[in-house]
This record gives sequence, C-alpha cells and structure tokens, in this order.
Amino acid sequence: MCRTAHPFSANYKGGCADITNAVRKNMLKVDNLTKKYGKTLANDHVSFEIPSGSIAVLLGPNGAGKSTAMKAIMGFLKYEGLITVDGLDNKSVAAKRILGYVPEIPALYPNLTVIEHMEFIARAYKLKNYKDNIISLLTRMELLDKKDKFGDELSKGMQQKLSICCGLLPRPRYILFDEPMIGLDPHAIKELKTIFRELRDDGCTMLVSTHMIDSMEMLWDRTIIMKDGKALANIGRDEISSGSLEDYFFALTEGTNE
Repeated sequence: MCRTAHPFSANYKGGCADITNAVRKNMLKVDNLTKKYGKTLANDHVSFEIPSGSIAVLLGPNGAGKSTAMKAIMGFLKYEGLITVDGLDNKSVAAKRILGYVPEIPALYPNLTVIEHMEFIARAYKLKNYKDNIISLLTRMELLDKKDKFGDELSKGMQQKLSICCGLLPRPRYILFDEPMIGLDPHAIKELKTIFRELRDDGCTMLVSTHMIDSMEMLWDRTIIMKDGKALANIGRDEISSGSLEDYFFALTEGTNE
C-alpha cells in the first residue's frame, strides 16, 4: 500500500518512472539478499517487500537466517544483493536517519544509567523537545523508577525494556524488532503490542522477528517465513483463507529438512 497518493491523481503529469519511484519510496525492499559465513549460506537470494505503514512478521526455526537478514538490512554485515529503505540505499546516512533497530540481545553501556542511555540516544540523533517522550517511554515500560540504575544493574527483562525505549526514542519511520518480547513480563508485552498498533496508525513500518507466533496473531499484516536461509513465503493476512498464522507456519515448514 503506497501512502504517497498524489502521483496517482488525475492531475498528475509524471510518467511511469515517477509512479515506480513513488512506490519504491514507500516500502522496505530486500532484493536477492545473499550472505555466506564461510561455506554456510545463511541467506540464499532472499527477496521480499514490506509496504509502508504495515507490520510484517519474520518467522522461521532456529538457524533459518532471520537475524542475519535483519542485520543485513541494518547495514551491519557485508552481503550480496540490494536493500532499500524508502527508496534509499540502506547503508546511506539518509536511510539510517529513518531506520531503527531493537536487537535480540540488548547492547547497553554498563556505566550509563537508564536516563543517561536515553539522553545519549537523543544527542546522537540530535533530537529536539525529547524530554517528554523519554518520560512517556520509560513510564510505559515501567522503568521510570529505575532511571538512575546502571545498565549492568538491570535484570534481563529491564534491559530489554530499555533497549526498546532507546529504539523508539528517535521515532524512526521504519523499525526492526528482533525477538522483542523475550524476557518481557505480561504488562510489558501488552504495552508493546499497543505501541505496535500506535506506530502502524502513525504510518511506521515494522519488521518483527519472533518465535512467539501467537503473540503477533492479531497484529500482523504480512508474514515472511524463512527456512534454511530461504524465504518460503511472503504473504498478506488476507491471503490465508483459513486457520491461524501458526497453522500456516507449521503447514509450510514441517516435513522438510532442518
């Protein structure tokens, strides 16, 4: 779904190239992503598109290549293929300004407090008028009373909450969540789901990698299912005629070699 509607209006004078560019600028696009670790093919010509303002769920068994794909999208790895974010090369400075990431394992600084982590992110992104947003995020993740605790003093669940807050503070237009619910308590999971809905309503595009399929059952718009480094499916919710996402996942992946 393209949210840039004006190129398709009756008064628009542009040609086919302009329409194509408009479509490309409103999605996360992965084209023939290939990544090898030695002789191991972690991503094997993976291709998919995620339209703007949608939630895509990245599913697959351990070793399917999900985290590798997400790190490639973020530009953390060398790879073959083409990845664009809103029509921009994913490794460009312009793309990094609109692309956010919450890693599976929180990467916190042991000598910074919770509030100092948030201040660090705000200054790194040169944010303005961010104080209220910090308070709001920490309150929603039940971290406000922990604001003066150091990173290495936090439990695993609290570290994950802080990592989520740091990822959301710059308000990226595209954001990747790698197993965001692992270690979270029920309240935090409920709050994160609410945040997902709010982000989507605001036009944010999300790619969520998770093993907790049922946790995303009522949220996802598209799903990309991976196994053995390949993308087996990239389908929309309306393309599954019956059953649950979990049913579809197991029907597609069971009975093949791990």
